Amino acid sequence: MLLNGLRRGAFALLLILGAAAPAAAMNIERVVSPLGIEAWLVQDRLIPVVAVEFSFRGGTALDPAGKEGLVQLTVDLMTEGVGDLDSQAFKAKLEDNAISIDFGAGADSVTGSMKTLNTTRDLAVDLLRDALMRPRFDAADLERVRGSVLVGLSRSAEEPGTIARRLWMETTFPNHPYSHQSRGTPQTVPTFTPADLKAQHARMFGRDNLIVAAVGDITPAELGKLIDRVFGDLPAKAPDAGGVIAEATPQGGGKTLVVRKSVPQSLAVFGGPGLKRDDPDYFAGTIMNYILGGGGFSSRLTLEVREKRGLAYSIGTSLSPMDHAGLLMGSVGTENGRVSQSLDLVRAEWIKMRDDGPTPQELEDAKNYIDGSYPLNLTSTSRIARTLVQLQYDNLGIDYMDRRKGLIAAVTIEDVRRVARRLLDPEKLLIVVVGEPDGLPETSPIGRGG
Repeated sequence: MLLNGLRRGAFALLLILGAAAPAAAMNIERVVSPLGIEAWLVQDRLIPVVAVEFSFRGGTALDPAGKEGLVQLTVDLMTEGVGDLDSQAFKAKLEDNAISIDFGAGADSVTGSMKTLNTTRDLAVDLLRDALMRPRFDAADLERVRGSVLVGLSRSAEEPGTIARRLWMETTFPNHPYSHQSRGTPQTVPTFTPADLKAQHARMFGRDNLIVAAVGDITPAELGKLIDRVFGDLPAKAPDAGGVIAEATPQGGGKTLVVRKSVPQSLAVFGGPGLKRDDPDYFAGTIMNYILGGGGFSSRLTLEVREKRGLAYSIGTSLSPMDHAGLLMGSVGTENGRVSQSLDLVRAEWIKMRDDGPTPQELEDAKNYIDGSYPLNLTSTSRIARTLVQLQYDNLGIDYMDRRKGLIAAVTIEDVRRVARRLLDPEKLLIVVVGEPDGLPETSPIGRGG
């Protein structure tokens, strides 16, 4: 999209002035608005920008039964027409004033953001309030966005990675909302009406499930007034917030599922139980994962599978802490004839880490990276605000950034070994492969051609 010179200059200013002070110099203030809404604030009076990030607990896992994709589509439509402005007029108002307003959704939360120059702060606040409180859900906008979603679903249905991850989640969380497709299905999405969107919108938001943070040129008093203007008319309690989703224990351990698909390279997704964010062993698990498969080219899996044997271009693992379950997941893409060998090496590295743990050098290197890379989350006003929201979401405390380095340093080799013994059982790996793997024993053949 072409912008005129004035608008282009405003957006450039937002990017240039988005840089923020390093974490060491950060002073986080707790702000309570006149209406009692709490927010965390980092003031930076050197740049005329304000970034606000917020989150509501409860996300796509709260889709009503038989209406998978409704939360995501509702959120997508909230940045279309709002209040007295149709979709085109609303987007023009944002663009003309260099204002950014966005919403998103994950399994456990709905997120939102606003970024604006101070000169347009009042207008930005009004537009954000309308987007949150007064989305139009016009039928024409619904049809247009629905069409885009259906095209995306059709494309992703043929992607080996999407197929593998969906089946892995369905097998891991049978009959649990975490198994649902967050963007919906070709069967559910066409059924949604504007009334469905309005009803879902009314269920999601309340002051009790709200988390807010702000960074930039704004005082605590100004922020208190701002958040009351935006969020003050929300109901005290969101009908669908908190305690709705049951705790989930990952299932399917020991299974190998193969989806036969005519592609030159197979994609395998593997894993099992991991750690939730409030687990006392979370940092030990993070270090273990970094060494095992989360550390890019330095990880054991990359060295063994890619660098030494050339079996795969990409392989890696990650810890996925969710509100009601924790996962340790990995993936590898390789030629059909090399899938079995690649997975055998994964199992071997599982055993080595479980039985022997890391070396002292691996432990030190992992600690240094995990500690040193954290400031990359803090390179702009928006990223700092997003981090502050996440700290609140995870109940880590306003002093977490001061404590984090010590928490990492305190992790010992024995801590990592303990977590490895807890999580790494190669016999309990759930493996899903999409492709035509040669010589791979499978417990449940599944035919999804193509």
